[in-house]
Amino acid sequence: MKHCPTCHRVYTDDALNFCRSDGAPLVADSASSESASTVILNGSKGFDSSSSKPITPSIAVLPFVNISADLENEYFCDGLAEELINALARIEELKVAARTSAFSFKGKQEDVREIGRRLGVGSVLEGSVRKTGDQLRITAQLIDVGDGYPVWSGRYDRRLADIFTIQEEITLAIVNGLKLRLQPTDRAALLKRYTDNAEAYQLYLKGRYHQNKWTPEGLRKSVQYFEEAIATDSDYALAYAGLADSYTSLYASEAFSLPPSQTATKARTAAKKAIDIDNALAEAHASLATVNLNFDWDFKSAEKEFQTALELNPNYSNGYHLYSHYLIALGRMDESLAASRKALELNPLDLETNIHLGWHYYFARDYDRAIDIARTTLEMDSAFSEALWFTGWSFVQKGQYDDAIEAYKRSRSLQENHEILAWLGHAYALSGDRKEAQEFLNKINEDSNQMYVSPYWPAIICLGLDQTDETFEWLQRAYDERNSWLIYLGVNPIFDSLRSDVRFRTLMRLVGLSAS
Repeated sequence: MKHCPTCHRVYTDDALNFCRSDGAPLVADSASSESASTVILNGSKGFDSSSSKPITPSIAVLPFVNISADLENEYFCDGLAEELINALARIEELKVAARTSAFSFKGKQEDVREIGRRLGVGSVLEGSVRKTGDQLRITAQLIDVGDGYPVWSGRYDRRLADIFTIQEEITLAIVNGLKLRLQPTDRAALLKRYTDNAEAYQLYLKGRYHQNKWTPEGLRKSVQYFEEAIATDSDYALAYAGLADSYTSLYASEAFSLPPSQTATKARTAAKKAIDIDNALAEAHASLATVNLNFDWDFKSAEKEFQTALELNPNYSNGYHLYSHYLIALGRMDESLAASRKALELNPLDLETNIHLGWHYYFARDYDRAIDIARTTLEMDSAFSEALWFTGWSFVQKGQYDDAIEAYKRSRSLQENHEILAWLGHAYALSGDRKEAQEFLNKINEDSNQMYVSPYWPAIICLGLDQTDETFEWLQRAYDERNSWLIYLGVNPIFDSLRSDVRFRTLMRLVGLSAS
């Protein structure tokens, strides 16, 4: 039996080496431990070990169930829950489970007490929506996970135009149910409206609904809806922030067939517009920080914007996640780990937040731990291909090329893109199979004649083939288009063979990184 020294979760599987909640190394317990049966129930920080109830107020808002005849109203149900999450997250003394973790229970018949335990919260809000034309029936109830009984419940039969009032009433009922004391300024922030236009609001919800799929098609649809929302209400700051998020996405260049320099311009414009309208919008500051980091390579401004976002919303799990990327790029690994663990505390069931610990440990050169984190993430979802990328990266650094190739091939079977072709080509080259590596390089170059393909990917294969001049030619093209992968030049072990080359040191300085 082992336990986590950070969150005190107990594991009976001796094969595990790292905590699934926060990635900390597990500590072996003696067989005579008397507290194990008590501690195993308390999987999150902030719990009272005698009652397995959080010490600080905490809540998870589950996606509302769509009981409308029209299945397309799913976006409205998800959006209503997400807006409540965002409003409650502004309360500093309240811990709010992040959207992705709360939504992982969508469509599942889980007992609320089990949901509370897994998310580390003391209360759960659940409800349903029936939407017919402009008529709404919304039910909601706040449940204490300690005993499974409702603290409050309500039903609202209103028109769609009243949705903002309904959200405010539900939010205040939650505050009262949790016995939170709000200052007048806190109350104003909690009930802040970003639009009074119900049509714009629905378009915005549709945009977030498709954006949350994080696929090229989903991003394209999200931009369409955000732009329609802005056309309906030109002062809708949240819609501009959503637009910025779509253009800063990992898949933005693929989705819009544009180089990063162009997607960055669109993201920067949208984020700044959102901030001009509402300087207190955390999401917009995080989006601008991401542009400053990934595309402008303005590291000082990026950190300032990240810190502003987290001050405005201390429950912003994705803000901590994004900030950790900044810290990794600058080699501040201890701070990166702290930010990554904070994101995981707020969003424990999100696959991206879980595997991000693997990303951290890879760049910290702790490859065994990165592999272990990837394995535990794959236990959550065996089809999560990103976990297989980090597995392959780490095996390459350990010289286990066959294992790396197998991991990459599994990832490719789940989702094919030029990124995975590049990693495969790189691993085949290092394994000695230059012919196979060259075929992947040819495939990428052929595709680049038909669509946008990042020059970073052929650089990776040429690096594996030890074609140094060609590698630098592709990296120079990546620099010219402001490719975001270049911010990791200083810490990515894949480039260790180039560090003594004056061209590499020059590239590091151009990106704004120390060349020492």
